[in-house]
Amino acid sequence: MHNINNNTPPLKNSIELVSLNTISQEKMDKKRTTLSSLNTHYVDVHEVLPEEDEERIIKIMEEDKVMEMKRPYRNFSRQVSLETGFSVMNKENKAKNNERKGLTRSGTSLGTGFGLETRKGDFSMFKTKSSLSKQNSLLPRKIERELESHRSNDGFGGNDESINTSVPAGRYFAALRGPELDEVKDFEDILLPKDEKWPFLLRFPIGCFGICLGLSSQVVLWRALATSPATKFLHIPLAINFALWLLAIAVLITVSFTYILKCIFYFEAVKREYFHPVRVNFFFAPWVVCMFLAIGVPPKLAPHALHPAIWCTFMGPYFLLELKIYGQWLSGGKRRLCKVANPSSHLSVVGNFVGAILASKVGWEEAAKFLWGVGFAHYLVLFVTLYQRLPTSEALPKELHPVYSMFIAAPSAASIAWESIYGEFDGLSRTCYFIALFLYISLVVRINFFTGFRFSVAWWSYTFPMTTASVATIKYAEHVPCVISKCLALGLSFMSTTMVCVLFVFTFLHAFVWHTLFPNDLAIAITKKRHGKEKKPLKKAYDIKRWTKKALNKNNSVDKDSTQE
Repeated sequence: MHNINNNTPPLKNSIELVSLNTISQEKMDKKRTTLSSLNTHYVDVHEVLPEEDEERIIKIMEEDKVMEMKRPYRNFSRQVSLETGFSVMNKENKAKNNERKGLTRSGTSLGTGFGLETRKGDFSMFKTKSSLSKQNSLLPRKIERELESHRSNDGFGGNDESINTSVPAGRYFAALRGPELDEVKDFEDILLPKDEKWPFLLRFPIGCFGICLGLSSQVVLWRALATSPATKFLHIPLAINFALWLLAIAVLITVSFTYILKCIFYFEAVKREYFHPVRVNFFFAPWVVCMFLAIGVPPKLAPHALHPAIWCTFMGPYFLLELKIYGQWLSGGKRRLCKVANPSSHLSVVGNFVGAILASKVGWEEAAKFLWGVGFAHYLVLFVTLYQRLPTSEALPKELHPVYSMFIAAPSAASIAWESIYGEFDGLSRTCYFIALFLYISLVVRINFFTGFRFSVAWWSYTFPMTTASVATIKYAEHVPCVISKCLALGLSFMSTTMVCVLFVFTFLHAFVWHTLFPNDLAIAITKKRHGKEKKPLKKAYDIKRWTKKALNKNNSVDKDSTQE
């Protein structure tokens, strides 16, 4: 009996716990019944999409699930110590970096649209899109909003590579290198495959008009050599001028026809070239070439003054494009002058002086004076921007040094235009000529600026500044006849003609012997945003020592000041 009485309290406690559990359970059941008794229904309300859109979304979701299943999952076990864990991760990172260095950049890894991989050799993204295809290719905003979160979670939403949107000007300088910004830097991705040959029209750049610039300026030079009193003793026949004029006309027609085909079939690639900070200036080249050919037309074909309609035909498109580009410089937007200025920008200024020369030839002197003033004002701004390199712009890279020859073109053409308008080589004309002559000499003594770069078609555009300086020297020799001026005119003319001949031979060899004249135009296929991380340069040892010394000196000076106080 004693044992039973001692065990009774635990039994009572257990009975009380059971009763409490039953009571709480009954209360929960009552709450559930009350909730179920209410006539409340939760409905997922959303906008009903068409059947085609739903099927399209389901298909994309299934493909993304397949990609997610294929993606390797890296698990970090808790049983591994901290040191061994970091060592394993470092080994994996090193292996990935070595694989990245060893693999060639094909450009097929990036996709357009929804981040899906593009087919190898698919160049349709740069083809001209009709209005119907654009409507079919653009998805409604409601679908894009639904898929945006899904793509961002899977890691595919960061590309944002819309071909129709413009690439920022700074992106071209950051992703490209070379004299014409046509080579892709290391660890930069492109939208098209690099390891296969692209269609010919995609590989045909607008820089080909540089060939026309070089030949048409030679037409003007050889006409001046044949007709100028300063070079009359050479007895140069006008037949050379006539032959060069025909050759330049043939090349201009061929290049123009080919580029028109590119505009028809690959207009998206043409838009990429227009947004390029260097190539946009070559859109002025065709009209400058036409004006050069009109100025240097053989006397047999045009014994009298040219009709003003010729000037209107060639100068009209140039002036409209000029309003667009100069407006961007003036507005201070993303393509302001200090952001996009490069030596090739002189092409957008030289045309004003060439147009002033042609206007004086057709008898419109007021129009010539107007163009000369517009060109000279913008030349001064461009010259100061490039010469001083404003703090808001980065330093001009070494790869752009060959285009420094463009500095010669504008002052040379300005001196010729002033002489053509007023009929005399006076003080202002000579001032412009002497500026051009000084820049010419400063480039000749720095011949290493033009070495170490591969040949390209755009090198032709660097010959016409030399030719323009030669023509200006001939005009100077006419008004200042002496042995030095005549020898200088002959020397500069010989140098420009030799350069054109050398480039002609190289162009022929690259086109018909080596078949390397038109490589893949990587500049038009860069991505809108950078996907890889740029490596920062390592700090050198002596820099660290110098910084530490400065820091110690500062600390010592502070301590001395405190002790004195």
